[in-house]
Amino acid sequence: MADALRVLLVDDEELARMRLRSLVAECPAPKAEVVGEASNAAQALAWLGPHECDLLLLDIGMPGQDGIALATELSRRERPPAVVFVTAHDGRALDAFELNAVDYLTKPVRRERLHEALQRAAQRKAAYTSAAAGEPPVIVITELGRVVRVPLHEVLYLKAELKYVTLRTAERTHVLDEALSELESRLGDAFLRVHRNALVARSAMRELGHRALVGDGDEEGADGWAVRVAPVDEWLAVSRRQLAAVRDAMREAGGG
Repeated sequence: MADALRVLLVDDEELARMRLRSLVAECPAPKAEVVGEASNAAQALAWLGPHECDLLLLDIGMPGQDGIALATELSRRERPPAVVFVTAHDGRALDAFELNAVDYLTKPVRRERLHEALQRAAQRKAAYTSAAAGEPPVIVITELGRVVRVPLHEVLYLKAELKYVTLRTAERTHVLDEALSELESRLGDAFLRVHRNALVARSAMRELGHRALVGDGDEEGADGWAVRVAPVDEWLAVSRRQLAAVRDAMREAGGG
């Protein structure tokens, strides 16, 4: 399956692996295929010797080396595979995310949650692939059963709204099922947090001024600071906490 996400299942329970294999096959986008299975960490390491994968669906509680220890060992590799932990217990989530895990799923795994995790893994793979090839960085979005690659330099802002994040370019708006905080950690200094719910490309900020705020929770309807985003000429609220940082960024860019 060309360009499919290559998945290694690591779980000591055969029924759990069968369930995951079925759910992976049912994912409409991104396309993914199970390329190997292992019932413990030693088997996984042996498989990873001659083979490669993009993602481990990894149980934590296994005989011998547990999943956290295996992920820690793999993280030391030059190009470690992404990891989604799949476990019957939720008490190790902090350990998992300290290892930069893509996601942490509890059993029984719901189809929707696994598909969300596969989407995040595909997005991370695309970002690493572009960086390794020296290509401009992209954000990969899965919407309406298709995968869209949005070059990072086209992104004007990202704004959290209810359960989703909207990504705005000059041409259109996309919807992402990712946390704004996770996106912020990946995007780097090219974007500035202007509010608890918004990241704006520094290059797109054109004006800082007072505006009547719309759609920003407790502040809605109040007169407050906002930044104008070009070329769409939309205004986004700037929180008091971030006002100095936005003002400094505008000055550094010669925007006043």
